Amino acid sequence: MNNFFTRTLSAIVYAGLVIGSILVQPACFGGHPLLFGVLMMIISALAVREFHALVNSDIKTTTYAMMAGVLLFATLYFLFYGDFIWRGLLVAYVAIMLLALITHLFRPQVQPIQSWGNLCAGQMMIALPFALMTGVLMHSKWLMLALFILIWVNDSGAYIVGSLMAKRKGGNHKMFPRVSPAKSWEGLIGGFIFDLIAGYVFFRIGWTADMGLTNSLFFALAVGVFGTLGDLMESLFKRTLGVKDSGKFMPGHGGVLDRFDSLLLAVPVVYFFFVYLPTLL
Repeated sequence: MNNFFTRTLSAIVYAGLVIGSILVQPACFGGHPLLFGVLMMIISALAVREFHALVNSDIKTTTYAMMAGVLLFATLYFLFYGDFIWRGLLVAYVAIMLLALITHLFRPQVQPIQSWGNLCAGQMMIALPFALMTGVLMHSKWLMLALFILIWVNDSGAYIVGSLMAKRKGGNHKMFPRVSPAKSWEGLIGGFIFDLIAGYVFFRIGWTADMGLTNSLFFALAVGVFGTLGDLMESLFKRTLGVKDSGKFMPGHGGVLDRFDSLLLAVPVVYFFFVYLPTLL
């Protein structure tokens, strides 16, 4: 009961911070999403740190990775915002990455290939998806809010349907027992159905009305599919390392990566196919 209360309270605080940072855009900052940017920049740095802690990176590599992640986030934030400062930030990002790579020449005790691989993987898999969130938000705060809600709806729908089907004769059919023993095909389908319903609701209330109904449903399904794949990707990562949680940042929920894993693939897909690509057509 105590653990349930902790998980619930932690989830409420998390959801409140995310929703509040998306919707509250103070006039004193020109109406731009500074609160969301600062929150996600901090979370991105913490997620990168968790990743490097899991792969046993040394403190220097971890520090460089966190600095690079912050610079990448700031670069894309100001690029989407239209401020020329992004050029200087991009130069700083490249300089930090090069410095992180070059320093291995003077550190013979470190395995360079493994360290370089972890550095680049952390930037591509974690820092970049977080940075692309600002592009989605700049396009539409309702689209960004819908993305988060669809992730939560998918998780809830999969859990509800999976739990109900487990009580029936024959039980659930496991998806990838070697990666995530709790996930089932029935839960997967249930999560998709919940997402499609939410996608229709978002269209009706105007959040995704500019897309049209078909694309709104496709958007909802894409978030469900790639959110699930992101979750499975992080589960495989943890299982390979033999750990249960990526960290202990969120009481009752594990680490930052445990809470944001579904966004790591969903955000790039949403940005490139529902924000960037339509502007080219």
